[in-house]
Amino acid sequence: MEIERIPLQPHGDHRGMLVALEEERNVPFEIRRVYYLFATKEGVHRGRHAHRHLNQLAVTVRGSVTFLLDDGTGPVEVVLDDPSQGLLLGSMVWRELYDFSDDCVLMVLADQYYDATDYITDYDEFLREVNGVAYAEGGVAWHAR
Repeated sequence: MEIERIPLQPHGDHRGMLVALEEERNVPFEIRRVYYLFATKEGVHRGRHAHRHLNQLAVTVRGSVTFLLDDGTGPVEVVLDDPSQGLLLGSMVWRELYDFSDDCVLMVLADQYYDATDYITDYDEFLREVNGVAYAEGGVAWHAR
């Protein structure tokens, strides 16, 4: 699996640092939604899903978090701990987040509005879809040929 880290140019001086996020510049898609996670308790796992169409850019504004990513070829762990670097999460990539530092603030930019039907929350279902069983509207799966 190719892991794509997006460099985010920090600007600053003795007063502090600033990173600008701009769609179609350092964010490779139109931004439709932004959300952030914080105050995540010790031992908590988040995510545990894939998206059929959604693309996201994750940035640890503060602290660190570990991602377990899987595109169907096997899992890869990625630690995100640099606010001047984003992690591009494409569609059909299973993601699980854990090992949040106490001070972690994880911001996520998405190219779509929230859509519950875009989520795959069962790992076995994800593997079926990513390996040739396609999703049809209404939640009915059919085998791709």
